[in-house]
Amino acid sequence: MTAAGRQTGRRFDAPLAELIAEAAALRDSAHGRLLSYSRKVFIPLTKLCRDVCHYCTFAHVPRAGKPVYLSPDEVLTIARAGAAAGCTEALFTLGDKPELRYQTARDALKALGHETTISYLTAMCALVLRETGLLPHANPGVMTREEIAGLREVTASQGIMLESTSARLCRQGGVHYGSPDKHPAVRLETLRLAGELNVPFTTGILIGIGETRDERIDALEAIRDLHATHGHIQEVIVQNFRAKPETKLANSEEPDLDDLLWTIATARLILGPDMNIQAPPNLSPGVYQKLIAAGLNDWGGISPVTLDHVNPEAPWPAIAELARKSADAGKLLVNRLPVYPAYVRAADIWLAPAIANPRAAHERHRRLRARRRLGSRQHRAATGAAGARPHRRRRNRWNRRASYVGRTARPERHLAPVRGTRRRLPVRHAGRQHAATRNQRRRRALRREPQHQLHEHLHLPVQVLRLLERPHARRFARFTL
Repeated sequence: MTAAGRQTGRRFDAPLAELIAEAAALRDSAHGRLLSYSRKVFIPLTKLCRDVCHYCTFAHVPRAGKPVYLSPDEVLTIARAGAAAGCTEALFTLGDKPELRYQTARDALKALGHETTISYLTAMCALVLRETGLLPHANPGVMTREEIAGLREVTASQGIMLESTSARLCRQGGVHYGSPDKHPAVRLETLRLAGELNVPFTTGILIGIGETRDERIDALEAIRDLHATHGHIQEVIVQNFRAKPETKLANSEEPDLDDLLWTIATARLILGPDMNIQAPPNLSPGVYQKLIAAGLNDWGGISPVTLDHVNPEAPWPAIAELARKSADAGKLLVNRLPVYPAYVRAADIWLAPAIANPRAAHERHRRLRARRRLGSRQHRAATGAAGARPHRRRRNRWNRRASYVGRTARPERHLAPVRGTRRRLPVRHAGRQHAATRNQRRRRALRREPQHQLHEHLHLPVQVLRLLERPHARRFARFTL
């Protein structure tokens, strides 16, 4: 621990109630009454990993008869379910570089047309962004500069959990022994590279895995220093360890509530009022108000569609319940994008063009697909292809107004036009048909409009965009920039 850290450590020896009160006041000075969360869908691209963390149940070894990676169709199925449920974030979580350990992973990647897992991840992020409009957030582990830059073009944000700066945990007997990607130096380097590339980044610490409180302070100070240099750390997660069966730490003691509250308050005091600090609510059910009082201002991602694949034993809380508990603590629960508002407002610095203006990217892709559709009559006529026939407006029975004329001597008294259609119906049915047709037009318009409409103008308040797209959104779901 550094000399500055030792001086800071004395400050955190104060009674817990004093630390919590100071942290809460600091949080309120910047965030006020707002408490945010991200509505996400969880996409576990692969559960293979070359690391062997002693507390993890997410990673698995290859299993006979089971696919190694999600296919593009499976990825899209999950993403579309999330989009239908009102999600805005597609969280891609995966193991770290499994192809460096397993031949099965290398063979699967080759069959998919890729050499590395991150290359396939980049393609899937682009696919989800293009086809659903969900904003991808990727957690692929340790990355090179080129890999971060490639992902930046198709993700709104990225992340890597620092977990700890204790190299002691990487030695024999430690929880990170045998996991080369968990060495603090390589993870800090990934964080540094992300800052140089202007990538909004999420990181955090994992408490209760054998580290000391001084080592937690060291990790938080390292994050603070990187953010002071580059300004790219958008949120810091304080995650409490949970013992899981069939792991080496299955019988280990978990951090108690006071330890978690101390760490949240300490993170707030070290990182300052503006930092977004979160703690996963599904890992601490029933104590939401106490976590809020300790200084957090964000609940992280919550999925109405998928489970937490990293902690499958811990179900997500209902968003309505979380809103009520937040209100009981004097806070207003608001939905956010995977990238925080401060970075959205400076989109020209922090976001790639496909993210800042995904509608334009969608239109480019739509035009490309139209050019490739050689069987289309319109395309064949426009290009002068052999056998092309001029496109003619298709007629249907409702275009034939004459079929309704002549039924009575005075048809104008018995026929009423339906606005927006060419159909004419008897007056006694016109009002009912008008309402039905109006609702049909609305539904068709929503189907025609791509999901990118949600993010067409990121400088507008998100609540306006959401109301434009889903006027039937639940009243407790609020949005803010």
